[in-house]
Amino acid sequence: MQFSVAEIMGWLGLFVWPWIRVGGMMLTAPLFTQNAIPVRVRVLLGLALTVVLMPAVASVPQVDPLSMEALMIAVQQALIGIALGFLISLPLQAATIGGEAVAMSMGLGFATMADPQGGMSVPVVSQFMLILVTLLFLAVGGHLMFIELMAESFQLLPISAVGFARDDFFTLVSWGSVMFTGAVLIALPALVLLLLVNLAMGVMTRAAPQMNIFSVGFPLTLMLGFLSLLYLVLPSLPGRMYALWRSAFDAARQMLGA
Repeated sequence: MQFSVAEIMGWLGLFVWPWIRVGGMMLTAPLFTQNAIPVRVRVLLGLALTVVLMPAVASVPQVDPLSMEALMIAVQQALIGIALGFLISLPLQAATIGGEAVAMSMGLGFATMADPQGGMSVPVVSQFMLILVTLLFLAVGGHLMFIELMAESFQLLPISAVGFARDDFFTLVSWGSVMFTGAVLIALPALVLLLLVNLAMGVMTRAAPQMNIFSVGFPLTLMLGFLSLLYLVLPSLPGRMYALWRSAFDAARQMLGA
């Protein structure tokens, strides 16, 4: 059995370019970017997903893989994958920023631990929020919706040298503000309560200067901060995160031209 060069190049294009897009999405997508997952496992998972998603690929351009056009196609697929994965990861970053804001208000800014996803030290409350929303992402089927988005991307934006339009990148940038807005909405109940506590401590300091406010205020702030997390932030967290994820997936499909 003999195969022509054109057939071999077609098979390479049918696998390599989708793999570049899938790999780009996994580089920035939630859950897949954690350092706890070995690089070898992530590479094998990307290859397996590419094989599964190959039937969803409509067609690939028949170009020389060593030409400049093939290089442009590869770059476009990487940009598409990275942008989509980054967009879906922003709701998780919103929860992380919200947890960091609560930790700073509680006085726990000094209590940090390593973040396996970001590769840096973050407050303990922020890491707790990240783990919790990651579990929520799995509970609501976010990983399945993400794989579905991968398959839809090959139908809505086929593999070619044409990528996102300029307005699509503006949509991606505008989601940076949505991330901070979501962080404020998530942490707002606890922040308001802790602000009132700090104001009360300030009034007590002015009324009784001889009182050691640190020995009273710090434990009280910690206790009320944890209570606000348990009874004000966590009950509303699933609904807010689901709304953010739904908006993120809708924005991703809008960028793809749906």
